[in-house]
Amino acid sequence: MLQSKATFLHRNVASLVVILLVLGFAKVGAIWIELPPQGTKCLSEEIQANVVLFGNYTLFFTDIRFPTTMSVKVTSPHGNIIHSKEKVSQGQFALTTKEAGSYLVCFLMDSKEKKMGGNVNLEWKIGIQARDWDSIARMEKLQGVELELRKLETSVAVIHENLVHLRNREMEVRNISEKTNARVAWLSLTSLLICISVSAVQVWHLENFFKKKKLL
Repeated sequence: MLQSKATFLHRNVASLVVILLVLGFAKVGAIWIELPPQGTKCLSEEIQANVVLFGNYTLFFTDIRFPTTMSVKVTSPHGNIIHSKEKVSQGQFALTTKEAGSYLVCFLMDSKEKKMGGNVNLEWKIGIQARDWDSIARMEKLQGVELELRKLETSVAVIHENLVHLRNREMEVRNISEKTNARVAWLSLTSLLICISVSAVQVWHLENFFKKKKLL
């Protein structure tokens, strides 16, 4: 009996670790963006407030004989510019989001040649993966399992924040839906009363018309 409980607990812990690792590493990766010779290419992502965001970008030319540069701009959900660079071929940005919403990163080629494009490699890290775990390990003297447990602890905190955020969003959507349904019900009732009133006025008007014509 004890062995079966231990096996069950071990499986649950292993499953939890796998889930945390999947969720923790879901927001990290390199993205290849093909830039046209003219025009802007943008990417956006919904990010919550108080989340660490890190980006590292590098421009690769389609023709190495004609090296060129690009302009980079990162804006917040309210349109504030939080990172801007011109005439660069590589760079990075790191920040902590102050507001929840869609963060936008845009790239623009500086080439004047109409056929001269490029490719950008964007390393995009959010939340846990954007943290410098090597520095944290050195400062707090964490090694091996301790460091992994710290990462899992942080992952649990992030997941809890995400669940709270989703619950709050669900409540907001539910309240909006209830208000909309109430307004639709009042609008339907008002429309019905207006139709009844118009019908009554039409009947009264027709009745008076027929009486004047002595048809009734």
